[in-house]
Amino acid sequence: QVQLVESGGGLVQPGGSLRLSCAASGHTLDDYIIGWFRQVPGKEREGVACILARDGGTYYADFVKGRFTISHDSAKNTVYLQMNRLKPEDTAVYYCAADVSGWLSLTDTDFTSWGQGTQVTISE
Repeated sequence: QVQLVESGGGLVQPGGSLRLSCAASGHTLDDYIIGWFRQVPGKEREGVACILARDGGTYYADFVKGRFTISHDSAKNTVYLQMNRLKPEDTAVYYCAADVSGWLSLTDTDFTSWGQGTQVTISE
């Protein structure tokens, strides 16, 4: 099973940018779907974006379209989430997840491997 480690979270002002990284070990991500999810205390986890590593297909939640971009670097076995024009409501713990399934999904139960999460805080 692939192991995932997120990094890149932090505190930024509204309108700013962050790039999250999800580094994988134990297996190449080339055969996986990789997703980014986020969760705020007291709320359900929600899907943000996902990518099919083998063909680069992507899918985004409506609330991040045009602001976030997910990408995959096969050589580094890493997936990135570039987040631009950040809003206070983007504040959450962000998790990456992976699964060997062959379809795009933002449903957390479709993913079997999870990272530990990284905190993103958008505030003045």
